Amino acid sequence: MSARTSQEVVRIADGVSIPLIGFGTWELNGEDTYNGVRAALDIGYRHIDTATAYENEGSVGAAVRDSGLSRESVFITTKCPPANAGREAQTIDASLKALGVDFVDLWLVHWPPNRQASPDTWKAFIEALEQGKTRAIGVSNYSIAQIDELITATGRAPAINQIPWNPFAFDEREVTGLQSRQVVLEGYSPLKRSDLSNPVLAEIAAAHGKTPAQVILRWHVEHGFVVLPRSQRRERIEENFDIFDFQLAPEELRRLDALGA
Repeated sequence: MSARTSQEVVRIADGVSIPLIGFGTWELNGEDTYNGVRAALDIGYRHIDTATAYENEGSVGAAVRDSGLSRESVFITTKCPPANAGREAQTIDASLKALGVDFVDLWLVHWPPNRQASPDTWKAFIEALEQGKTRAIGVSNYSIAQIDELITATGRAPAINQIPWNPFAFDEREVTGLQSRQVVLEGYSPLKRSDLSNPVLAEIAAAHGKTPAQVILRWHVEHGFVVLPRSQRRERIEENFDIFDFQLAPEELRRLDALGA
């Protein structure tokens, strides 16, 4: 089967665009990581999300290399754990070595260190960016106030804030707050944290001949939110990517947004 790779992207930095749907690897280990990433790339995903804390960067890197795809055609994200604050340079070097690459496309602060914005960590991220070790930098699980602290301290906003996200968590204030700071919203655990039996989801899914999970993923894409579904099963990995052949009507989007009210 030839992979279908046509998908939507969003710009996150000068010359850097991220595919709106990526393959998440949280809780995948060893052979499951390798097989999952290989399947995702074969199906057409071109965005893989990992982290130092996942302890699977080696398997991710091996799968990307063995896929036959060029390094430049696969967007790779990894993350620095909060406990590594003060050791940011060593952490990114270890990630690059484990992945077997010269650079990553996006490096995130996985959680606010000690629940603080930690401008010093952000300055170290900026240094890694300037050294070409990553093409873009961002944060995960940060509040708007913490993002503002980073901007005030350095003059540079994160390219992305990766947070738990789905229609049931929709918050217009979060969306507009990030947009006004030119920070792209990236959602993780979009399905695990959703009520897939919700009647609104079921009705919209039936109208399009899709599953509730596919509707949730399409909702992210139409809003311009990056989304990271995850599965060990090839058929589910493929189903999650099969969201580019339908569109949600404006009224359907409004009904889905209202699930977060």
